[in-house]
Amino acid sequence: MSTPPIIDPQTIANARADILDRIKTAATQAGVAPPTLIAVSKVQPDDRIAAALSAGQTIFGENRVQEAQTRWGETFAAHRPDLELHLIGPLQTNKAKDAVALFDVIQTLDREKLLRALLKAADAVGRMPRLFVQVNIGEEEQKAGILPDELGPFLERVRSEYGLEPEGLMCLPPVGEPSAPHFWRLERMAKTYGLSGLSMGMSADFETAIPFRATHVRVGSALFGARETR
Repeated sequence: MSTPPIIDPQTIANARADILDRIKTAATQAGVAPPTLIAVSKVQPDDRIAAALSAGQTIFGENRVQEAQTRWGETFAAHRPDLELHLIGPLQTNKAKDAVALFDVIQTLDREKLLRALLKAADAVGRMPRLFVQVNIGEEEQKAGILPDELGPFLERVRSEYGLEPEGLMCLPPVGEPSAPHFWRLERMAKTYGLSGLSMGMSADFETAIPFRATHVRVGSALFGARETR
C-alpha cells in the first residue's frame, strides 16, 4: 500500500472553491439550481479530510461502512453532529444496521432484500436514512443497481408494499462512454416516476451532469487529489 503525499490544506481549500465556482457557473448557464457537492472521502488520509472540514465542507460520501465508522465515529467524531454523510458504495445486508445508524443518506438501494434489511435496522435503531435507488444505467453485468426496465416495478413495490418514498435516483455511467446520454436517461426516469433527487456526476463529468438537473454531484479526486492505493 502506497502512502500519498501530504497536501497543503490551502490546496484543498482552493480546489473546493474552484469546484463550487464551476458548479455555480454550469448551473447558471443551464438555468438550473446548483447541485449539492458531496466530497468523496473514501480512502483519503486524515490530513486531507481535516483540510476539507476546515474549508467548510460538511457533506461527505463514503463507500465502505467500516471505514466510515472509523473516520466519523472515531477520528472525526467531534464533527459528526454538523455533517451529512452519504453512503455511495454497495451495501451488504449484514451491514444494514451499522449503515442506518451512521449515514444520513443511503444512495445505493438496489434490491428488495436490502430494503427489508434497512427497514428492520430502522426499527432497531429508531431512524431511517433518506434513500436513493441506484440504477444500473449502462446495464453492465458487473455493476450493481436496478436495471432500467425493472425500475418502475421496483419503485411501485417500495411505495405500495413498504410505504417508503425514495428521494431520488443515483447512477454510475459506464467507464469509457460519454456520460451525457446516461445522465439524460436518468433524468427522464426521475421525471417519469416523480422523483426529485438525481445523484450523478463525478470529478471528470460533474459539469456535464448539471444541465440534466443533477441535485448531487460526487467529487473525490478533483477535490482531494489521488486516493491512496490498496
